[in-house]
Amino acid sequence: MPGVIWIAIAVLGVLALVLAVGISRLRTLSHRVGSFDCNARATGNPEGSWTPGIAQYAVGRIEWWRCWSLSPRPARTWYRERLTVTGRIPLDPDERGQGDHYLVQCRYDGLDFELDLAAGDYFGLASWLEAAPPGRQDLVL
Repeated sequence: MPGVIWIAIAVLGVLALVLAVGISRLRTLSHRVGSFDCNARATGNPEGSWTPGIAQYAVGRIEWWRCWSLSPRPARTWYRERLTVTGRIPLDPDERGQGDHYLVQCRYDGLDFELDLAAGDYFGLASWLEAAPPGRQDLVL
């Protein structure tokens, strides 16, 4: 019987450690300079589920981190010269229960995907893309 108790305590300790690391990771990512909430999903399935994430501007790229992951690396990296916004659709606030949000349609290396961004985050993304070096005129629709 005492062995079972020690195993239960060890399992609870490991679960508490994983939870603490996950919370610390989310807090660290969300407090970085240039980070913003950014949900993503593949294009083509309007009823598909969104993957919650946190994006961060870096030099010439955006790094996107899944919220529910313990990975020390971003799940996606989008380089500015290969990322194009192909459209945006205002989302109904009643449907989402939130304020101004946009469904942002993007293309990266020929693959289409969608982002769910708050209005301010979308305008920041559009400004970041438009601030590309000279010669790129097609980054934002």
